[in-house]
Amino acid sequence: MSVEIHEWWPKLSIQAKHALRALDDEAIPAEVRDEIAEITGTAVPEGTRLTPADADFIRTQREIVD
Repeated sequence: MSVEIHEWWPKLSIQAKHALRALDDEAIPAEVRDEIAEITGTAVPEGTRLTPADADFIRTQREIVD
């Protein structure tokens, strides 16, 4: 993705954050791609996966995701 994760992660819904945390090198689900696109104004192509750096960023987030 061309938009940095730190720009869109804080604005994602709790459900989208849970979905991304549950991924195991799978493509980002359509509903999450749509949400990221809405936040960033940039389309997220089908089949997009988190980069290793993005996955690490998500793992390091300490906020409560309920």
